[in-house]
Order: sequence, then C-alpha cells, then structure tokens
Amino acid sequence: MSAGSTAATAVGAAQSGAGPDASHRRLLWRCRRGMKELDLLLSRFARERYAAALSQRQREFEQFLELPDPELAAWLLGQGTAPPRWQGLVQAILAR
Repeated sequence: MSAGSTAATAVGAAQSGAGPDASHRRLLWRCRRGMKELDLLLSRFARERYAAALSQRQREFEQFLELPDPELAAWLLGQGTAPPRWQGLVQAILAR
C-alpha cells in the first residue's frame, strides 16, 4: 500500500466518523447532559474507566445514558436510590 492510499484511507475513516476515537467522542458527547454535575460525573467515567471496563459494563453505561436526566441526577447526586439494576454502575461512576 502506498503512502498516498494510506493517507486517503485515514482521511476517509476520519470523514466517515469511523474508528475508535470517533465512537469514544460520540460517547463523551452523550455524557453532556446540560447539568454540570452530571456532565462531570458521566464524562469522568467515560474518560477514565469506560475503555478498561468489560463489554457488559460498557453496554450498561450506554443504556444508562438513555435514561432521563432527573433519574440520573437523583441517583448520582444522592437524592434517591437507584433500582437494583443500576446500583453497581452508579457506585462505579461515583467511585474515585
């Protein structure tokens, strides 16, 4: 493969949004909730722990991000107790 075709492939991947960096950027974008406290907690987990997590925990986190902000805020900010299904992930997100 020539240097030109390698560069073209890299440019094509970047333009299509493909690659591990693009998926991680999309995940970080989904962590932005409009509430600074949630943004900080969720994005910290995504940056520091998501890549090393088991695939099951990664899927769980992705599903967690689909929940309404008021529920996430209550569970992560100590204003309510998460259902058993989410307690392990909430503890992982809050762990330093």
